[in-house]
Amino acid sequence: MNKKIWLSSPHMGGSEFLYVKNTFDTNWIAPLGPHVDGFEQDLANYMGEKTHVAALSSGTASLHLALIILGVQAGDEVICQSFTFAASANPIMYLGATPVFVDSEELTWNMSPEFLELAIQDRIAKGKLPKAIIVVHLYGMPAQMDCIMEISKKYNVPVIEDAAEALGSTYKGKKAGTFGDISILSFNGNKIITTSGGGAMISNNEKWTTKAKFLATQARDTAPHYQHSHVGYNYRMSNVCASIGRGQMEVLPLRVYQRRKNFTYYKRMLTGISEIEFQKEPNEDYFSNRWLTAILLPEDENKITSEQIRLALEKENIESRPLWKPMHMQPIFASFDFYGDGTSENLFKRGLCLPSGSNLSEYEIRSVIKKIKSCFTLSLVE
Repeated sequence: MNKKIWLSSPHMGGSEFLYVKNTFDTNWIAPLGPHVDGFEQDLANYMGEKTHVAALSSGTASLHLALIILGVQAGDEVICQSFTFAASANPIMYLGATPVFVDSEELTWNMSPEFLELAIQDRIAKGKLPKAIIVVHLYGMPAQMDCIMEISKKYNVPVIEDAAEALGSTYKGKKAGTFGDISILSFNGNKIITTSGGGAMISNNEKWTTKAKFLATQARDTAPHYQHSHVGYNYRMSNVCASIGRGQMEVLPLRVYQRRKNFTYYKRMLTGISEIEFQKEPNEDYFSNRWLTAILLPEDENKITSEQIRLALEKENIESRPLWKPMHMQPIFASFDFYGDGTSENLFKRGLCLPSGSNLSEYEIRSVIKKIKSCFTLSLVE
């Protein structure tokens, strides 16, 4: 069996161990500590002026607290991009609220402004203004944030910007994660940088990030005894995880460069295969971190499909993954309202994510390309 080639594995930069060693040397093996504060400041410095950060246990926890802070309660409706990972939608259900799913557009594969506005108008006509909008930057590609924020302001519905896959991406020169009223990041092991597990909630509203930290530490009131006036959660990032994150932040620009280099290499080496279409940056306004290199194949059963390529790679111990299955197609969410034209369904049926880790060797990426090319060569022979 060939050595495993992973889709997107963790990649340490070198100084993470020194930060972790410091946590042991100082005995800060605790849910909080100086590296949590330091990691939050590192993120705030990177994201830009007036950014406030709460480092949390996961991106999902960050979304959950963002919804709570925006006042979402049982019976409310929250608009959510359908083409995404389930973690974008699950926190809506935690609160007993109702997700309303919106399709993607072909330009960025992210939330369609057209169907977003249609959904809001229809919900208002039905007597219910949504409490929030969750938009996601898929695979590092920024959504059409100008249009989405304009619609948000027009109807006074706040935006939660799910930038879990997009740290290091920009739209019109502005960093992904700085557009929404509240934004979230993920530092899961497969992300562009990792804290092993972890996330962050970001906002220009310092009161909101302060409240997130309060709720994330079991909502303990200021008192010498344990007193609680609110329901709290155990959502704070540990000092050990944050110490890894501090080392990872030092190599974030390099990781973006390496992921984009992977994309460029794939595109250059596979450009001769007309059936393969890559996720594009629509114009110079968009800069993707290329967290994952994503391709589309024809849906024609007489041609090579994305599933055939996935299975061929799997036989060589190479991990690839279909694009996200839209939420409105998932059994748990199938009964909820959906506004769209089938764009995300088409992307799901045709799409595949290729190995994209920043630690891919040249030999590994060449092995992936060789196997993909062989699928089409065999097809011509047959």
